[in-house]
Amino acid sequence: MELTIENILLVGSLLLFISIIAGKTSYKFGVPTLLLFLAIGMLAGSDGIGGIAFNNPELAQFIGIVSLNFILFSGGLDTNWNAVKPIWKEGAALSTVGVLLTATSLGTFVFFISDFTLMESMLVGAIVSSTDAAAVFSILRSKNIALKTNLRPTLELESGSNDPMAYVLTITFLSLVVNQNQSILGVLPSFFLQMILGAALGYGFGRLSKWIINKIELGFEGLYPVLVITLMFITFSATDAVGGNGFLAIYICAVYLGNQDIIHKKTILKMYDGLAWLMQIVLFLTLGLLVFPSQVVPYYGIGLLIALFLIFVARPIGVFISLAPFKMQMARRFYISWVGLRGAVPIVFATYPLLAGIEKANIIFNIVFFISVTSVLVQGTTLSVVAKWLKVIQPDGEKTINETEQFIAELPKNTLTEITIPENSEAVNKRIVELHFPVNAIIAMIKRDDSFITPKGATVLNAKDTLVILAESQEDLLNVKNCLK
Repeated sequence: MELTIENILLVGSLLLFISIIAGKTSYKFGVPTLLLFLAIGMLAGSDGIGGIAFNNPELAQFIGIVSLNFILFSGGLDTNWNAVKPIWKEGAALSTVGVLLTATSLGTFVFFISDFTLMESMLVGAIVSSTDAAAVFSILRSKNIALKTNLRPTLELESGSNDPMAYVLTITFLSLVVNQNQSILGVLPSFFLQMILGAALGYGFGRLSKWIINKIELGFEGLYPVLVITLMFITFSATDAVGGNGFLAIYICAVYLGNQDIIHKKTILKMYDGLAWLMQIVLFLTLGLLVFPSQVVPYYGIGLLIALFLIFVARPIGVFISLAPFKMQMARRFYISWVGLRGAVPIVFATYPLLAGIEKANIIFNIVFFISVTSVLVQGTTLSVVAKWLKVIQPDGEKTINETEQFIAELPKNTLTEITIPENSEAVNKRIVELHFPVNAIIAMIKRDDSFITPKGATVLNAKDTLVILAESQEDLLNVKNCLK
């Protein structure tokens, strides 16, 4: 079937509907949704029953980059800094040193078992060096498993921040494959420049974005998520234009925004959660369509060897060496090592050699696809089992909810009170968004003179306003009173 303007919406919507239903079914059996989305795309493709002809790596890469923008930004918004702060060094070590060690150790193995050159082997290692958070936590949530201590924030931080490192390594080794006269030392300045600019501009755009969101008055709540999407793409493209790592920039920008008080924050978070799911489905379906199973089968032997080495040797090397300076229980190290799923990101990165036109690009793409599928099958279906075996899960009934989840969930409030703002209060002439209200308390209504006002983040408080406060506990009410002193 040829995709045309007339049928693309019908075919696309049917594939989305099938993917959503299949994703719901997969939770019951612990199968990562990633695998099913890819499978549906493959079944709909040229080698499948759908017969859809799609062989456009350039379009697939574009869809992949746009999708990764939303997925990384959503992950950053959901990252709670208070939970991440105690383990940020461990997460940073895993997402940088760990990724580098994984890539180089796997690349060395590929070099010895294949006819790839050293740089081509390192390129394969770089492409599959990052992990996939979406597949990991979809299974953990479906099984209702809560990980002990700071294990979940560590995994979230690593998986959310290691894609930029893998991207830089992929571009670096691809450059060395294309320009064989270039040395590794020659690309190191570019490597460090990308990471430094990405981090600095990400933080800078985060601060600028907060100022724009809170200062601009759009009038319609629905326009604020659109504004944030615009700022996200500006952050990515502007950083990339000056030679920085755009993926790192948007992740840091999102982490900053997610931990600040911004207008209509709840609306923005919910919107991005839905968009992240949509982009994951679109991305996986697109990559599934791009793959020709008949071309993957001939490489199942070498693909299986590389996948098993990655799971049982390269990933543990990266984890144990990068975490060596830190105090951590051995069971936690083993579990972090096991939670090394390769998802859609490596497949997106595998399109770069295709577009560069290197000789073995198709072989690399098919091997990377096989590695990703194998990783999901072996590790993705055993995450809960291994967690129980290593005893890194909390006992039943002790599962905690982080601040971001509490903020979005709109949990029932147990305490209601009215507070009148005194004339000497610091809250007078300030907007609600500037008060740093506790997560577990909301202003349900404002009484002003003889009228009632529905509060919004941009609402300016006046002296003698009476606020109707809903909170979960007396402690939350005390924190509210401190904000209004």
